[in-house]
Amino acid sequence: MSAFNKLTAALLAAAVGTAGAYAIQQREQIRIVGSSTVFPFSTAVAESFGAKTQFSTPVVESTGSGGGFRLFCAGVGAEHPDIVNSSRRMHASEFERCQNNGVREITEVRIGYDGIVMGSASEAAEELDLTLTQLWLALAAEVPADDTCSSFVANPNERWSDIDPSLPRQRIEVFGPPPTSGTRDAFVELAMQAGAAGIDCMSDLADADHDRFETIAGRIREDGRWIDAGENDNAIVQTLVNTPDAFGVFGYSFLDQNYDRLYGVTIDGVAPEFDAISDGSYPVSRSLFFYVKNQHAAIVPGLADYVAEFTSDAAWGEFGYLTDRGLIPLADADRDAIANQAQSLEAMTQAPE
Repeated sequence: MSAFNKLTAALLAAAVGTAGAYAIQQREQIRIVGSSTVFPFSTAVAESFGAKTQFSTPVVESTGSGGGFRLFCAGVGAEHPDIVNSSRRMHASEFERCQNNGVREITEVRIGYDGIVMGSASEAAEELDLTLTQLWLALAAEVPADDTCSSFVANPNERWSDIDPSLPRQRIEVFGPPPTSGTRDAFVELAMQAGAAGIDCMSDLADADHDRFETIAGRIREDGRWIDAGENDNAIVQTLVNTPDAFGVFGYSFLDQNYDRLYGVTIDGVAPEFDAISDGSYPVSRSLFFYVKNQHAAIVPGLADYVAEFTSDAAWGEFGYLTDRGLIPLADADRDAIANQAQSLEAMTQAPE
């Protein structure tokens, strides 16, 4: 018996021993929900897994990270998903919700890196170099009324040139993910808040009243300059092709898969490229994750085997098939350590920080 089958048998025995906690109902297919950014990677693994094993091909749904966690943390049993993909780390509040609903054994798997790109179908985007602060001044709901940050006004910038005369005169129009998206959460933290901190008085505000700083710095404008474009990054890509003067915010993998149609904006002098994201020099990069509901290894055939496929060198390794989809791989030592934890379904012992 393989190590994974032994693990599944042990978990089944434990589940049967506590059958009063929840009904054991078999389901033939693994069900995965969550991030649209992780969706193409998870789909590729699901297809490979279905082709090379005796198990059914998992069903993967793109619900957004936030929506995925709501489904994942709703409970234990065949009616609830087994894995949630996320383009950010699980929030402590989500971990607590899981625990309160009986989802008490969760394995966190960091799979690699991704950059958050601002791109366009216009060739002008290839030459556009924005600072994070310029990006914040373009997309913030409110900006300082003066250089003291004692008061704020609705963002008056209508064109990129309103921020800096060296920027194009075209209208600010950016299509991006909605509040339920992990890409939106990461963009707010890594781009918006970091850009706001580049203004002296905003940096002072962060030191004096960090909660107020985060609220102001992270609020995206709602006057039509930023347009929520849904959870599907492919829809943003198609919108940009049809609206060449507009920009979009999406994961690097979608730029990589559409290099013949889209151009990435340089941020703080660094272009959104594979090596720059991998070494951390591109400023808007983040880790990607999936989370496993360990209790479901007893009721869903092949769950541990799917995790093993995802964390194999053939999939997420330096030359694995996921790099062809745009995943930036972890360092060898990190992959080895995380693979060991993932394949043994090592549960988190506390809420993520």
